[in-house]
Amino acid sequence: MEHKVEITDILSLTHDVKRITTTKPEGYTFDPGQATEVAIDLPDFKDKKRPFTFTSLPQDDHLEFIIKSYRDHDGVTNALDSLVSGGSLIIGDAWGAISYKGRGTFIAGGAGITPFISILRDLAGKNELVGNSLFFSNKTGKDVILESDLQEMLGDDFTSVLTREKVEGHEHGRIDMKFLKTHIEDFSQNFYVCGPDKMVKDVNELLEKMGANTDALVFEK
Repeated sequence: MEHKVEITDILSLTHDVKRITTTKPEGYTFDPGQATEVAIDLPDFKDKKRPFTFTSLPQDDHLEFIIKSYRDHDGVTNALDSLVSGGSLIIGDAWGAISYKGRGTFIAGGAGITPFISILRDLAGKNELVGNSLFFSNKTGKDVILESDLQEMLGDDFTSVLTREKVEGHEHGRIDMKFLKTHIEDFSQNFYVCGPDKMVKDVNELLEKMGANTDALVFEK
């Protein structure tokens, strides 16, 4: 089912990421970690639907999406980047395979953090974040989405990893076998992995090699 929602606020979070807040259709529901198909309510874009994750909470009176723009492509995210408050989006019903299964380690790459934001916010609101940790990989410090929010929620259980620069307060390198061996002691826990397809595939293969139960790996299939 399609729903038209009005854009009520747009805020730049990084050089290429914006938070878009919209109205919420009456009775609309989703679970933390789920996504929906989004289209811009303009003649040239109504049929160009793209999946985006809700970063708001199910009980909020609004919907929120955090969207990275790819300005070198003349596509939907580039068009979303130029929207202003008062415009409209068309969304479908909620779907998605990423959901919270219990305490564990979240591993995100770039915009792959978005399914985890609602989950972590939900856990924080319930005082159930203890025992969970997050490793968040980005190219540079300026690419880290909601860094202060994640730091406030998770404290020492939040580790930012940068692949292309060395910055104080961030780990440097890739989330490879050496990194996982150094930072994780218990591979029997739940693991939540989201990011570029290759990263998800590589990290999941490494986790399995190190003894992680495939049933405890949660990722978008």
